[in-house]
Amino acid sequence: MPAINLLPDNQRIDTGTVYCIGRNYIKHIQELENEVNAEPVLFLKPAASLITQQRQIELPTYSADVHHETEIVLLVGREGRNISEDDALQHIEGVGIGLDLTARDTQTALRDKGLPWTVAKGFETAACVSDFLPAERLGDLSHLRFTLRVNGELRQEGDSSLMIFSIPKIIAYISSIITLHPGDLVFTGTPHGVARIAPGDSLELSLEDILHARFTVAERM
Repeated sequence: MPAINLLPDNQRIDTGTVYCIGRNYIKHIQELENEVNAEPVLFLKPAASLITQQRQIELPTYSADVHHETEIVLLVGREGRNISEDDALQHIEGVGIGLDLTARDTQTALRDKGLPWTVAKGFETAACVSDFLPAERLGDLSHLRFTLRVNGELRQEGDSSLMIFSIPKIIAYISSIITLHPGDLVFTGTPHGVARIAPGDSLELSLEDILHARFTVAERM
């Protein structure tokens, strides 16, 4: 698993577990015709799925419909179990932006059979992350704006104020199940506008027009 950079000093931080929250924006739930859940939908991505901008996205051979899902990503800086929502922000060291790539056709087939999503969500290069900014640099984390452009075309726009489960709620929920450790990453859910990516695509991510990242999709071998 690659280390990530915490700006502005380019501090290298070894990453830990990759946690992901699904179905956290109403319009995204509606576009996929899913149900709104009473609690966060939590899943994991394997260590080998995480990449930074130094590596290209590799589409899995078993899927013809890999979707981009742009998300705010949190870097945990302090260990905690059963963290309260009031204390949650104290455990966040950095904030970045990333892609939770999803083999949608595979996910649909697995979901219809009642099977786990790992093959659809955990393939090589399925978790892409930018550098990270110190959380205090971004101020109010409840109003973070972010975008994704694919080949220059605006595909997704999001704002953390539209989350069903807020950032403090997410941290509190995960830590009620398992201890969070420094270096853990938390993908917080994607807004509507998810769509297929193809070989040769260029994906440009932006968080508050301060933090930027670019990923390209490799040609199939």
